[in-house]
Amino acid sequence: MEIISEWGTVFIALAVIFGLYMSWGIGANDVANAMGTSVGSGAITVKQAIIIAAIFEFAGAFIAGGSVTKTIRKGIIDPTSIVGNPELLIYGMLAALLASAIWLMFASTRGWPVSTTHSIVGAIVGFAMVGIGVDAVNWGKIGSIVASWIVSPMVGGFIALILMISIRKLILNTDNPFARAKTWAPVYVFLVGWIVSLVTLFKGLKHLKLECVFSPNLPPILSESCHLNSGKLPAIGASATRVLCIVTQTR
Repeated sequence: MEIISEWGTVFIALAVIFGLYMSWGIGANDVANAMGTSVGSGAITVKQAIIIAAIFEFAGAFIAGGSVTKTIRKGIIDPTSIVGNPELLIYGMLAALLASAIWLMFASTRGWPVSTTHSIVGAIVGFAMVGIGVDAVNWGKIGSIVASWIVSPMVGGFIALILMISIRKLILNTDNPFARAKTWAPVYVFLVGWIVSLVTLFKGLKHLKLECVFSPNLPPILSESCHLNSGKLPAIGASATRVLCIVTQTR
């Protein structure tokens, strides 16, 4: 504990430096992975991609990154294994952060799309096995994380397959693809916005000390009071409003 109190400022400074280096690697690799398809298709320029990524990568980390951060922070290593030597956690986390950053930059210089998650999880497991002991690793949690690495590409590929089939059928393989695109594009945008909204409401608001609850009374009131310029919302809109209206209240 004495070394922590004596060198605490140095440890914090190193964490900031290593974290910035890691962020640089994330920008060079993970952000390039995420925005590469949009830039490659010509939908946006590289400059626009950087601006969009800067805003929404930060927003996603701030709003929806709490659960992943919690897992990295205390889900991989058994906290009871370092009760007598808390400085080991500081040394190990700094080493894991620097090792992940170096690997990301090395991979980026060679054009390899690698995962930040894989890098940091592997680095933490490595330091725990060497610095603390094999028993310090929460292998059950590691198993679920590794399983997600296997399942995620398959699920992502399946969803992409379904979306592409629907796009080809509804838009591309039609007599007037441009007109059909104007009709169906809002539907796909809505699906993306809906998913992001759900993650924000049920995950992100927790960081703002807000909680999502369904109100049994407010949705019918809102559905009756919502109007468009052309009149009341149609019945299907009212039903959707009753289902989707969510009230937030302070904890």
